[in-house]
Amino acid sequence: MAYMEIILSEDILGKKTGEVVRVRAGYGRNYLIPMGLAVEATLKNKARMEHEKRVVSSRRAKLVKTAEDLKARLEGMTLSIPKRTGEGEKLYGSVTTKELQLALEAQGLTVDRKIFVMSEPIRSTGVHQVSCRLTQSVTASLKVWVISEN
Repeated sequence: MAYMEIILSEDILGKKTGEVVRVRAGYGRNYLIPMGLAVEATLKNKARMEHEKRVVSSRRAKLVKTAEDLKARLEGMTLSIPKRTGEGEKLYGSVTTKELQLALEAQGLTVDRKIFVMSEPIRSTGVHQVSCRLTQSVTASLKVWVISEN
């Protein structure tokens, strides 16, 4: 039985992208390589894959540094959001991620509203902590004051 070494271009076979895997020659030559799921493990392809790993690593490090800077800015901020209230300081509706995004933009900080992680909507006045997931490893906490507009 003939085997060949390939470099995976995507996560398959329970392995990660960039790993060198030994597979049967027919499977690699007739399926994995033509479908773009792998490339043959030549010296040139191995060197290219190592270079791509270094590039991705440097991009990831730059992204984490940017997220850390944003975390420092967010944790130093306090947002005030005026909302209409009824009896017992309950809000008509709730504070949404879109409102949080607009409040941050008013303070000069542009973020995507998908970073806000709220287990349940904010439906009362007072101080609330909202978690902001900036990257997989960087999470910030934002203080939000919900005040009565009445």
